[in-house]
Amino acid sequence: NLNSQYVIVPRGYSEQSFTPDGQNGMVFIARYGYVGLAVEQKEFIAEGINEAGLSAGLFYFPHYGEYEDYDKKVADSSISDFQLVSWILGKCTTLEEVKEAVANVHIINIDSRASTVHWRFADQTGRQLVLEIIGKETHFYENNLGVLTNSPGFEWHLTNLNNYVNLYPGTAQTHGLGNLELSSFGAGSGFLGLPGDVTPPSRFVRAAFYQATQKSTVLETVLQCFQILNNFDIPIGIEFSEGKAPVDIPSATQWTSATDMRDRVIYFRTMYDSTIRSIDLRTINFSIVSYHAEPMDNV
Repeated sequence: NLNSQYVIVPRGYSEQSFTPDGQNGMVFIARYGYVGLAVEQKEFIAEGINEAGLSAGLFYFPHYGEYEDYDKKVADSSISDFQLVSWILGKCTTLEEVKEAVANVHIINIDSRASTVHWRFADQTGRQLVLEIIGKETHFYENNLGVLTNSPGFEWHLTNLNNYVNLYPGTAQTHGLGNLELSSFGAGSGFLGLPGDVTPPSRFVRAAFYQATQKSTVLETVLQCFQILNNFDIPIGIEFSEGKAPVDIPSATQWTSATDMRDRVIYFRTMYDSTIRSIDLRTINFSIVSYHAEPMDNV
């Protein structure tokens, strides 16, 4: 159980980063109010949007990311990977500000045994960036495709798309094979060969092709986002051999979200409640609202 919560953070709210030594890292104060969706504990926001329309989120990045080693001498400028989204949402309005901010801090693991992560950032213009720390070096990538999953790295996923150059929306043309005539069993056969498993590379390919069909209006796009994301729900137990599944399986899809950056609304649904719920940041006065975190599901 990821202990999933939604978190309301007012302007002026002060936080301190965790380090391997405890909660003694960088202190940061929110210049902008924001709403986040947190995992494990309320400080660890995995997805969110601020009142200026900047959106950010993190994705697990096992075996490929490598942060710099924690140095106690620079604890006051060190921030944990799971708190980077919070810090950025409270500080930045544009992607250029994100780049500048990241260049001036040390991003660290709280526990070296835990998986690294990589991040996505998007602003109101629709521009998107991916941040990966590989070999202890920071790399930003322009994400013109608008898709990100987990490992391997973002550039590898883009290259891998070339393996599916034969795919296209629509239905394959009828054609002859010797004395036979081959025709489609149904619509959508142009996507024959689209990978259907739950690995990150296959999910990246499916997302890349599916997201190209999104609608134009805000509500249509949000609903289409959830319909697309339904394709990536990982059922409980599918990633484990029979009899080998642990009691709580964090890899199962526990919640899904979509963000409207123009109108500053974040939407979510959970594995326990398929109703799409939303938080409209325009209805929140971030100068007087109190900080609070609430479970996405009470039961």
